[in-house]
Amino acid sequence: MKQLLTNAALALACGFLGAATWSATGLADKRTEAYLMENPQLLPAMAQAYEKQAASDRLAQIGEQIYQPFPGAVLGNPDGSKVLVKFTDYNCPYCRVSSEDVDALVAQDPEVKVIIREWSIFQGSEIASVMALAAAEQGKFAAFHKAMFELAPATPETVREAAERAGVELERAQAFGQSPVVQAELRNNALMAQQLGFTGTPSWVAGGQTFEGAVGTSALQAAVDRES
Repeated sequence: MKQLLTNAALALACGFLGAATWSATGLADKRTEAYLMENPQLLPAMAQAYEKQAASDRLAQIGEQIYQPFPGAVLGNPDGSKVLVKFTDYNCPYCRVSSEDVDALVAQDPEVKVIIREWSIFQGSEIASVMALAAAEQGKFAAFHKAMFELAPATPETVREAAERAGVELERAQAFGQSPVVQAELRNNALMAQQLGFTGTPSWVAGGQTFEGAVGTSALQAAVDRES
């Protein structure tokens, strides 16, 4: 961690301090290094800024693709001006908690559009993700999403019950779940999560920034408000 902070600080120092130059070997100027050694309190803030910029760069590399949902896999206002992207897993306890935060956010802000990206990283959860996308194809995503978290963990029995609660046509859903478009969506979501540097669920994109964890409704509101 100390080395990470030092490397990040040295990289940023050239831009922030303006006093440093880079040597032919790629090492920071001795004046910069000495300055940072004399002012170690700068390192955490500079490392944080470095990581924030790196995350922004990773998001920019993905581009608008991150904001293009699987058809129907959206909560809230599908035409909302404030967009929140959530990478989630039905067997993740923190995702279950954060689903309530998202519900509260949608209830209090009619301009919020929540794009759900199914990212199955917990054992046994992919069956629920597949059914969720099948429910989206039938216009029943929100109902299934809510029911699945209420019935979690995901098992063949709970997935079926959630689908029935949501009014999903099971035969049609089973056929659609085997289509290449579903597997392509799941692979794409996993790839984007990897590119963004996410380490688990729930993970989020909003206001041009990425963040992780069950952060609460207030933090989610602040994040989507950065875009407006």
